[in-house]
Amino acid sequence: MPQGRIAFSSLALTAIFAVVLAMPSADAQPKPGQLSPGPAQPAQPAQRGPAPGQPPQPAPPKPYKEIAATLPQPSNDPSFATFVKQLADIAMKKDRAALARVVVSTNFFWIGEVNGQEGDKTNKRKSSMENLAAAIDLDDKEGSGWVVIAQAAKDPSLEPMQQKRGVLCSPAGPIFDEKAVRQLTKETGTSEFDWASPTKPGIDVHASAQPNSPIVGKLGMYLIRVMPEEPPAGNQAPQSPFVRVVMPNGKFGFVAEEFLLPIAFDQLCYIKDASGWKIAGYYGTN
Repeated sequence: MPQGRIAFSSLALTAIFAVVLAMPSADAQPKPGQLSPGPAQPAQPAQRGPAPGQPPQPAPPKPYKEIAATLPQPSNDPSFATFVKQLADIAMKKDRAALARVVVSTNFFWIGEVNGQEGDKTNKRKSSMENLAAAIDLDDKEGSGWVVIAQAAKDPSLEPMQQKRGVLCSPAGPIFDEKAVRQLTKETGTSEFDWASPTKPGIDVHASAQPNSPIVGKLGMYLIRVMPEEPPAGNQAPQSPFVRVVMPNGKFGFVAEEFLLPIAFDQLCYIKDASGWKIAGYYGTN
């Protein structure tokens, strides 16, 4: 598993930020959870389940211990920078043939949800390109699969995948004390999907989801609980650029979503051989 991740269940990272509350549909948007870090979904209820047709209720807010987080660093391999520029061009042109040429010819892997747990979803009877297309929904009429490739091309960070020698996955996640986070989720009644890292220190926390609202705190470089509000039924207003968070003192605040990096999300994985970089697999939630 990529470093900086929490080793939950057999392979971990199931249902990673798979549902953002009330996210509006839009053309050419990635499917939920696909290489699109964003606010976490609410935690599953600790005891009784929600009423039929109702979304699960998050655990109530409470103070928590600050756990330091370190941001991933961009890859220092110039050949990778060249490769992702190539990927960006492929995505822009939606060139399926060109994409197939930068996918490994054999041993492509697809890790995703299998019977409620993470497992191998690779169809051994199909080609590497066919498995990649299925993993990212490349044939989606709205173009979400090509958005996945385009987003992957924008991220310069890599982290090793511990289960597969020589495989590097992107985007890299923040680095933190995994044991401490396991204890944190236990104490707060949350899951790892409810936590994110600031992208820089000193981010303003606002009293409401408005940039001109009073500042009620500032974030340091520690994990922060994300707890989005569910909009009223039938609300078709555009998604707010702010997300509700729980500060370490247990109080609510609002932070611009662009400044939060989830601790777990889908990844595109690569391998470098004598011929250059290739897409080797997909580490996903679907």
